[in-house]
Amino acid sequence: MEMKLKTLDIEYNTVDDKIKAYLVYPDNGKKYPGIVLIHEIFGLDEHTKDVARRLALEGYVVLAPHLFSSKKLASVLTSENITETMKFMMSIPVEKQRDENYRAEALEKLEDSKKKAVMSVNEVLFIKRPNSLFTEYLSSGVDYLNSLDNVNGKIGSAGFCFGGGMSINLGCTGKTDATVIFYGENPESIDSIKNVKGVVMGLYGGEDMRIDAGIPDLAKALLDNKIPFTLRVFKGAHHAFFNDTRPQTYNKSAAEKSWKMLLDFYKENLS
Repeated sequence: MEMKLKTLDIEYNTVDDKIKAYLVYPDNGKKYPGIVLIHEIFGLDEHTKDVARRLALEGYVVLAPHLFSSKKLASVLTSENITETMKFMMSIPVEKQRDENYRAEALEKLEDSKKKAVMSVNEVLFIKRPNSLFTEYLSSGVDYLNSLDNVNGKIGSAGFCFGGGMSINLGCTGKTDATVIFYGENPESIDSIKNVKGVVMGLYGGEDMRIDAGIPDLAKALLDNKIPFTLRVFKGAHHAFFNDTRPQTYNKSAAEKSWKMLLDFYKENLS
C-alpha cells in the first residue's frame, strides 16, 4: 500500500523576511531525513512539487522553498513576468538558448510589455542574481527542517538548473550531509567548496556545454579538499533532461538513471 503523505503550503522566517514553501512528508508520525528541494530558474512549480512528493514517498521530509517569494523579490519576479520569460525561453531552440546574441535578437521582436517583463526578470535572475541572498533563504530552510519533530537531524539537498547551483551553494554553508546537483553552476568562488561537510553528487547532460565546462574545476576542488563525490555525465542529454514537463529537453533514460542514483545516494548517506 502506498504511503500516505501530508502536504502543506507554509512560510518560514529567513533573514528579515518570510519565504513561502511546499512541505511534504510521510503522515505516520515517524522521523525521517530532511531534504531541501530547489526549483529551476522559473520558480516553484508543479514539476518541483511532484518531485517533492516522489521523494517523500521514499521516506523523506521535503521542503521546496519558493525562493522568489520574499518581499525583496516578489514585486519583480511576479508569476506574470516569470510566465512571459518562460514563454520567451521556450520559443528559442534548445541549441540557441545559451547564445546571447540570438536571445538579444529574439527579445527585440517582442512587443514592449512582454519585452519589459522578460528584461526585468533577466536583470534579477541572470545579470545581478543575488546568490548570497538565496543561500541565506535556503540555510534558513535547513533550520526550519531541523525544528520539525519528524526530522531526524540528517539533511540533504537537491536542485535543478538554477537550483542545482544553489544546492552546492547551500552545501558550502556546511549545513547539509548530502548535496545533489542537477546540471547546476559552480559556486562563484570555487574556494568555498572547502566548507562542504558532507558528500556531493553532480548529474549532468553531455550536450550541456556551458555547464559541463565547470565540471573539471568542481572535481579538482572536491579532490583538493578530500570531499567524497560522484560526478556523472549522461551522453546525449541536454540541460533540464530531468524535467518531464519540457519535452524539448526531457531525456527519459537519463532521468530514470539519475533518479535511481539520487535515491541510492541518499539511502547511503542519510540513513
